[in-house]
Amino acid sequence: MTYFNDTNVAVSSQPSRIAALFDAIGLKLRQRKVYRQTFNELCTMTARDLADLGMSRGDFNRLAREAAEMVK
Repeated sequence: MTYFNDTNVAVSSQPSRIAALFDAIGLKLRQRKVYRQTFNELCTMTARDLADLGMSRGDFNRLAREAAEMVK
């Protein structure tokens, strides 16, 4: 018995795959920018400000990650 698998990708689908790649990269860059901005702003807060908000410095990574995940 002979088996034949045709796994060639149509040429017309290549541009959309490349565009999707660039869109994904752009999204990750925007998310990273929001993460850094949020983290840096939280770092500038005083201990008193953090206590007033009920936060601690250990929450910074989680809060910055949550802010970055909201970016679309």
